[in-house]
Amino acid sequence: MSAFEPEARVREFLLRHGLMRPAEAAILTPLTGGVSSDLWRVDLPGRSVCVKGALARLKVAQEWLAPTSRNRVEYDWLQLAGKIAPRHVPQVLAYDEQAGLFAMEFLPPKDYPVWKVELLDGHVDPAAAYAVGDLVGRLHAASAKEPSAAARFSTDENFDALRIEPYFRVTARANPDLGDRIDWLAAVTASTHLVVVHGDVSPKNILLGPHGPVLLDAECGWFGDPAFDVAFCLNHLLLKAIVLPDHIGQLRRSAQQLLDGYVQHIDWEPTAPLMGRVAALLPLLALARVDGASPLEYLSPDQRHQVRDLARSRMARPIPTVDILIDDWMSAAADTAGAPQIKEPTL
Repeated sequence: MSAFEPEARVREFLLRHGLMRPAEAAILTPLTGGVSSDLWRVDLPGRSVCVKGALARLKVAQEWLAPTSRNRVEYDWLQLAGKIAPRHVPQVLAYDEQAGLFAMEFLPPKDYPVWKVELLDGHVDPAAAYAVGDLVGRLHAASAKEPSAAARFSTDENFDALRIEPYFRVTARANPDLGDRIDWLAAVTASTHLVVVHGDVSPKNILLGPHGPVLLDAECGWFGDPAFDVAFCLNHLLLKAIVLPDHIGQLRRSAQQLLDGYVQHIDWEPTAPLMGRVAALLPLLALARVDGASPLEYLSPDQRHQVRDLARSRMARPIPTVDILIDDWMSAAADTAGAPQIKEPTL
């Protein structure tokens, strides 16, 4: 087997860093769920670890290229977050910048269920949302005070490739009548530098562990706009209202609880402008999950139409307050639940 083949690279990495002994057998199982990296569960005698390596071309239908240096960014983020909230991120076991790989502890699914799976199964717990908001707020507040954070996470190029291009510009090209609005939002987001942003606070990257949420996949780590993290996570609760109409009340409460958990930590800027940026981003991020480079896989054609209509109308007539926007979206989702839906056009 060539040393350049992925599994051989992983074994060589584990041996080099003392996580595997030469005589040991290792079973490598590719893990699914992400589009931007290769991730393996490695079972060794009496223990398991995870190994992650960034991909130059992401696993989506549209061509989406991104710097593999984000593997180093994620390692740096895990190191920082591990000092702030050690029980809420995986422990890093080894890192090899030249190989573009790092190893971290394996968290068994039976003890650490994925929040996305729980939500889609109808287990909507507002207390979990509060804990997520509290964690993100703690991380933002501490990172704003970290003297080295601005330089260490000066990753504008990385964030542009992973977030501004696929979520903002691709969506603008699909909705040219909203192009000016989206360009303005992109400029505001890209030019705001206040805290270390995770960049992918999505339920698919959040495990509900015995000590609270565990945050994964920080490849987009960036010293930037905290509104992006808050809006990115809230957006998923809005989108779940489209597919879980019977749980809209709990999802509304979850969105409010997430905000309540978060806002108590804001001390780096006034709350009102931050929440104003969250409200401005929310409909764009919803639209991006149907018209951007990474459309959600669980939305049916009818549901994509519904999301597009709701998001476009709220971008054309922005709602400046996030609380009102959440109530407005949830009410509209409830009103349209069960209504006749338009069919996806045949291409």
